[in-house]
Amino acid sequence: MINSVAIVGGTHGNETSGIQLVRNWMQNGIPSAFSSLNIRCFFANHAAMQANVRFLDEDLNRQFLPERLNSDSDAKEAILAKKINQELGPKGESNTDLVIDIHNTTSHMGATLIILATDDFHIQMARYVKQHMPEANILVEDEKPVPEHPYLCTIGRRGVMVEVGAQPQGVLREDVYQLTQTLTETLLAFCQAYNDGKTQNLPECEAFRLGVNIDFPMNEDGERKAMIHHQLQDADFVPLLPGQPIFRCFDGTDITWQGEDVTYPHFINEAAYHKLHVAFATASLVTL
Repeated sequence: MINSVAIVGGTHGNETSGIQLVRNWMQNGIPSAFSSLNIRCFFANHAAMQANVRFLDEDLNRQFLPERLNSDSDAKEAILAKKINQELGPKGESNTDLVIDIHNTTSHMGATLIILATDDFHIQMARYVKQHMPEANILVEDEKPVPEHPYLCTIGRRGVMVEVGAQPQGVLREDVYQLTQTLTETLLAFCQAYNDGKTQNLPECEAFRLGVNIDFPMNEDGERKAMIHHQLQDADFVPLLPGQPIFRCFDGTDITWQGEDVTYPHFINEAAYHKLHVAFATASLVTL
């Protein structure tokens, strides 16, 4: 049963759709359609929200590993993570049945649900979302066990992330906000249907399984020598075939995709990954 649900906004302080949705529901109440659930709305990083930045010292969404939660770090987000873990968790022994952590991306990923496991519960969730919101994408990040992920949502008994874009950092787009609200409400509707035993025989759906990160090409001085090719820009979850261009070098030449198989790029040119020099992530198409 899914009884207690935490809906989190502001894990990154400049991702405004989740912040605004949580604020609206705090002020006006959770929609009455979900009255059977015990829902709590929660702001994660107030200081980053006020500063309209992703984080102050360190990424809050990378703090929720045991070694980080038990560390003596004085980073603002490390200290904050311990408080959140006690309030919504603790990780591994949580009193929260489901954590829904809402994010925005500058990439053209539309409404994307990120699940960290492919057990019966998450498969039923993915199928329900695709049935009721066909335009949504399902991204599976099950390359490691759930407890080994550093994400805030892992402090719940179960946890998922809502990732919606494209939206610039620090601003609010009405179309992206509406997608965020629709996907979040679809997840709450799933919880009710799951509790009522109505999610067992849903049709299979397509999903994307995370592959690897692809870095920007660098020169010998550690500077980028290329940018995302215009044919790849905004083509998140569109099949990328061997030989298609992915980078336009500053000397005017192109770099093409050299993978042996088709891949499905996403988080293309994500602004938050700029300093990490991550150009995009790959994925394979799977059936759930």
